[in-house]
Amino acid sequence: MHVISVNVGQPRAVEWNGRTVATGIFKAPVAGRVKLRRHNLDGDRQADLTLHGGPDKAVYAYSAEHYPFWRAELPGHDLPWGAFGENLTLAGWREEEVHVGDRFRVGTAELIVTQPRMPCFKLGLRFGRADVVRRFLESGLSGFYFRVLEEGEIAAGDSMERSAEDPHRVSIADVFRLYPDHGPPTAADRDLLARAIQVQALPEPWRDYFRERLY
Repeated sequence: MHVISVNVGQPRAVEWNGRTVATGIFKAPVAGRVKLRRHNLDGDRQADLTLHGGPDKAVYAYSAEHYPFWRAELPGHDLPWGAFGENLTLAGWREEEVHVGDRFRVGTAELIVTQPRMPCFKLGLRFGRADVVRRFLESGLSGFYFRVLEEGEIAAGDSMERSAEDPHRVSIADVFRLYPDHGPPTAADRDLLARAIQVQALPEPWRDYFRERLY
């Protein structure tokens, strides 16, 4: 389990559906060691801080194992590392294996998992097609965000080791699957919701939403 690529980008203006949109979704791999700070990596910025970035979304990670699926889904699109706006392209650590609240050591930094990615229209903008958002949601291949517990430096090739596992064991895949409200939750979902609202690393808006679904 290791980092394949570290990707950063600056906001740029893009024409989309007749208007100009500022977005930081365009990331590119960088060489060498990169400083990881509380809100982002050096050289990386978000365009809309009301929805992106901040301490609970400081770093976005995506598995390289998902790329073959997307190359089949999006033929004709160039998909270099960072194509989905991720800061870290990872070897391993899929959504089913990672729990909200798990802690990881990577390079000289320590990170904690906070939530899955719920895509906005800018993912469609990235590929020039609005249906990518729907396909992303249907795929379940969400990737996940980290909060930075200890600043440090990271680079491609660094190992990524889980240093602590959250005791509630609510995976990123669990949280992503629970998000749509398709009516009263099943007994199994109620148990999962009850565990999810106890995970301190899960941001409060998620926990409030899951409390509403549970009660």
